[in-house]
Amino acid sequence: MVKRVSLWNAGCPVARSLDAIGDWWSLLIIRDAFHGARRFGEFQKGLGISKGVLSTRLRHLMERGIFETVPASDGTAYQEYVLTAKGHGLFPVIVALRQWGEDYLFSLGEDHSLLVDQEEGKPVARLEVKSATGRPLASNDTRLKD
Repeated sequence: MVKRVSLWNAGCPVARSLDAIGDWWSLLIIRDAFHGARRFGEFQKGLGISKGVLSTRLRHLMERGIFETVPASDGTAYQEYVLTAKGHGLFPVIVALRQWGEDYLFSLGEDHSLLVDQEEGKPVARLEVKSATGRPLASNDTRLKD
């Protein structure tokens, strides 16, 4: 198996972000946390992931400051995994992946889960990249500046 190369010191914010998140299992763990999972067993059952893989991913996400453990909310001796402020900052990333998947990975009319505004019960609005003045931007409207 090829050893994973760390991108932590890369000069690219995308590369560093991918290093922090890790892999697709990590994104699915984060997604489940946004939907209320807090305990190891909840993540394992919901994802069908092995204990070893889940343990490794949670440890990495904690080392990167995306999760932290807190005493169980029900007063038992268990620990729960909760998103930190850095972890909550990934919400737009999860929504963007969801919306991209809805646009390109499902057939017209194919059933899938729907993200709705809890207060209004309506679908979440489309994410847009905008200029500092609010103008919608496409990829060809931007460039990298060193």
